[in-house]
Amino acid sequence: MSLATPALVTQRAAQRLPRLALLLFCAAYLLPGLVGRDPWRNADLTTYATMLAMAEGRTSWLNPSLGGLAADVAVLPHALGAWAIQALGPLLDPALAARLPFALLLAGTLALIWYATFHLARTEAAQPLAFAFGGEAAPLDYARALADGALLATIASLGLLQLGHETTPELAQLCGVALWLWALAAAPYREVGSRAAALLSLPALASSGAPAVAVALGIVAVLICARSAYPQVHRLTLWWLGSSVLAALAAWGFGAWHWRVSAPDSGNEVLDVLKLLLWFTWPLWPMACWTLWQWRRQWLRRHISIPLGALAVGLGASLVMGGSDRALMLALPGLAVLAAFALPTLRRSAGALIDWFSVFFFSIAALSVWVIYSSMHLGVPAKPLANILRLAPGFVPSFSALALGAALLGTVAWIWLVRWRTSRNRHPLWKSLVLPASGVALTWLLTMTLWLPVLDYARSPKPWVQAIAKTVPAGQCVRAAGLSRPQVAALEAMGAYKVISAADAQSNLSQPCPWWLLNLRADQTAPQTPGWQLLGEARRPTDRQEKLLIYRQEGL
Repeated sequence: MSLATPALVTQRAAQRLPRLALLLFCAAYLLPGLVGRDPWRNADLTTYATMLAMAEGRTSWLNPSLGGLAADVAVLPHALGAWAIQALGPLLDPALAARLPFALLLAGTLALIWYATFHLARTEAAQPLAFAFGGEAAPLDYARALADGALLATIASLGLLQLGHETTPELAQLCGVALWLWALAAAPYREVGSRAAALLSLPALASSGAPAVAVALGIVAVLICARSAYPQVHRLTLWWLGSSVLAALAAWGFGAWHWRVSAPDSGNEVLDVLKLLLWFTWPLWPMACWTLWQWRRQWLRRHISIPLGALAVGLGASLVMGGSDRALMLALPGLAVLAAFALPTLRRSAGALIDWFSVFFFSIAALSVWVIYSSMHLGVPAKPLANILRLAPGFVPSFSALALGAALLGTVAWIWLVRWRTSRNRHPLWKSLVLPASGVALTWLLTMTLWLPVLDYARSPKPWVQAIAKTVPAGQCVRAAGLSRPQVAALEAMGAYKVISAADAQSNLSQPCPWWLLNLRADQTAPQTPGWQLLGEARRPTDRQEKLLIYRQEGL
């Protein structure tokens, strides 16, 4: 090799993670939260309500709206959810049907990151140093071990935990970035597939609401391919140019060009951005920094430059948008690949630090979940249940044997993994990421089984809609004054109301719409409006800041 590699890897260290264990990791990460819950407030709910309106023909597919207000311009992910509702709606709950394609997008992202790392690790510059008397890792075994590490790193990232399980356009964008990463990584070995992925990834990103990111990634891809020594990669330059043009045209056709520049303008905002970068990308960012230092002489080699390009675009988009966590999520594929290349150079002391931090942090988190679960169902200790009832008045705990069984299995698996990792299993490259990844998966599993009823009660708008339905029959026309977009989405998706949004509560009152919902602060008094009768109010159980007043037009 022309440049010395910092990787020293024996064949024993290049053993791959057993496929059954890898699949169980992915299942424990993907499946919890998929069933048994309502769409949660804000982006998850708004996206679902838009998909449902599209599927039922209540709004345009190209220019969707909720309550007369224009919805997100991410056409592709909304269409995927609407198609799923139409196809599976008769068999499944519409919320579950809409969630399935996004679960597949997350699974596809994990698979693309695995294969992208596998192909990058196969390149000559990424290979470990050859030993004088042999015994170094075989190229394919080394590549598989690093790919396993990249997948575990993705699962271990804290920022992906909630956002990756929502039904939002950002998940389609994340899959588009992972497809871009795979297209460049696999180009020397899968030329035809890389061309197809190049033509698909950037227009898909633009159609999912990230046209600027798509164009930026296109520029990075053109620069990488133009200087590549691989003929197959070099020939992709024009394909990436064409894909960038298609992405720009798709964004223009769908009206997706909306600048959301919001740079931090105060010291507190800068501090908030730094905090976001530290926790959102943990534990990937210290490993990625170690990779960039150890491989500092090979930054222009494709196994570093490709994931570094993806990281730079995602990080830049987040900073330009004032520290957007959803934009920062697009940097995670590149970060995961870079973190994987830290494994061949990671010192034993650093690996031990990661292990013990993971054991301490996630064991405390799991114990906390079990203590609160015991309080909810057994009353011991009593204080956690009292706090829950204070924060979520009206909540009634419900028992599920299936949820309890899954949580017990996950906890036993965690204990076994801790015992396995703290024994003599020190050789596999991916060993340092087993506990962080399994700890994140365990926490998510326990939360989405033992805590799901109370979380669903607190974050679902259904109790709020049910409170409104006591006064306003389902299917009625209602005027919404001062309501947020998620509240309008809840009324349309869960109450089947026909919502007319108006900035001024008294505008266009001549339209035949007999109900008027007025959102106020909790300390505000109800206005006296001639011709309208105040019939009641509704509140979310967990919200003491706002109240919703319900009026009916006299004579209707």
